Amino acid sequence: MTYSSTPELIATCWTSAGNIAPLNSPEISPVPIGERLEAIASTGWAGFGLAHDDLVAAKDTIGFSGLRKLIDQAGFRHVEVELLSNWWDESRSHEWKPQLELLLDAAETLGARFIKVGTACGEPLDDLDFLVEPLRHLTKEASKRGTRIALEPMPFSMVGSMPAAAELMRSVDMPECGLVVDYWHVFRAGTSLEELSRSLTAEQIFGVELNDADAEIKGTLFEDTRDNRRLCGEGDQDVTGFIKTLQAIGFNGPWGVEILSEQHRKRPVREALESARSTALQCFPA
Repeated sequence: MTYSSTPELIATCWTSAGNIAPLNSPEISPVPIGERLEAIASTGWAGFGLAHDDLVAAKDTIGFSGLRKLIDQAGFRHVEVELLSNWWDESRSHEWKPQLELLLDAAETLGARFIKVGTACGEPLDDLDFLVEPLRHLTKEASKRGTRIALEPMPFSMVGSMPAAAELMRSVDMPECGLVVDYWHVFRAGTSLEELSRSLTAEQIFGVELNDADAEIKGTLFEDTRDNRRLCGEGDQDVTGFIKTLQAIGFNGPWGVEILSEQHRKRPVREALESARSTALQCFPA
């Protein structure tokens, strides 16, 4: 398939992390940061993401200024940093405030488009009003440092669906606070593309993550998202329809690709990155 203009793709943090998974302790990639960025750049990506523990490791070794030099040398246009949780709970501020400070430092020095935040695992909640003021506070802090806050809803977390998250964003009502729309979380929450189209506006969409999955869930929702995602176009979901839906809303990239699976983690990083990028590109409408 050929493209008049190749979409800009971002290798989100887990896509390039090698043999490491969410909730490993610590969540540090076994691939040295320089080698990792070289692999991402040489396989054609326009940007990349790093998770909190990898940012700590980078700060302690080459520093954020050294990492920024590598980013500039490679010509990356987009950087993402993640993931902050527990930010609504002042009783746990001794845990999350240092994490927020590190993410703010990273975002400012690296030029990150936003800081990704999540909510606690568990059953989705109906009443999300208690998150409005904490999100406004986070957004003000991010804005002071030249970045934004992007919430990622997940069907096994307090903010469980995109329609619920979009409603929450309307309550927060700050242009620097928006959403990361991960296709896996959309279809596993049971949200149709029509519902997605009705609930979101282009201004709310700060980031998008492409992936695929089988029709059936294996294990818990968390186990399925961590271990069984498929490369775009190789599962049972309508990746092209999802892309077209977001384009119709008014989003036009850059597009993250987030592949998390036991199979993906076992591949050499360069090979994993090549397959994640080529399969994603094949799903874009010609």
